[in-house]
Amino acid sequence: MKKYAVLLLLIILALSLTACQPGGASLKINVEMTDFAFSPNHFTVPASEEIDVNVAHHGVVIHEFILMKAGTDAGEKFGEEDLPNVYLTIEVPPDHSHSFTFTAPEQPGDYQILCGIAGHLQAGMVGTLTVVGRE
Repeated sequence: MKKYAVLLLLIILALSLTACQPGGASLKINVEMTDFAFSPNHFTVPASEEIDVNVAHHGVVIHEFILMKAGTDAGEKFGEEDLPNVYLTIEVPPDHSHSFTFTAPEQPGDYQILCGIAGHLQAGMVGTLTVVGRE
C-alpha cells in the first residue's frame, strides 16, 4: 500500500510541476542541429521569461540558430535585408555544443527560427518558437 501512496504522490508532484508553465511551455530548450535540420523544430516558451537553450551540433558545416522578431520571417531566403528583423543569433561550429540564455519575447505568437547560412533555409533548416502568455 505504501508503494501506491508514494507512486501517487510522485505523479501528483510531476503534474503540479508541469502545470506551472502555461500551454506546455518550457523554460528549457534542447535542440540538435544536423545538416540541414533542427530537431525538434518546434518549441513553446512563456513570454518574457529567461529561457535556457542547449544546442548540440552534429553536422559538418557551421550553423546558426536565428530567432526572428514578431511578425517577421525571412521568406524563402535569408539575406542582409533580414538583419533588422533578427531577435537573436547564435553561431555553432560543427561537432560542438553551445548553451546560452535569452529572454523570450513579450508578445505571444509564433516566431521563425532558421539557419542563416546561405542555402540552409532553402534546404529546410527552419523551425518555430511559440510564445505563450501567462495565465
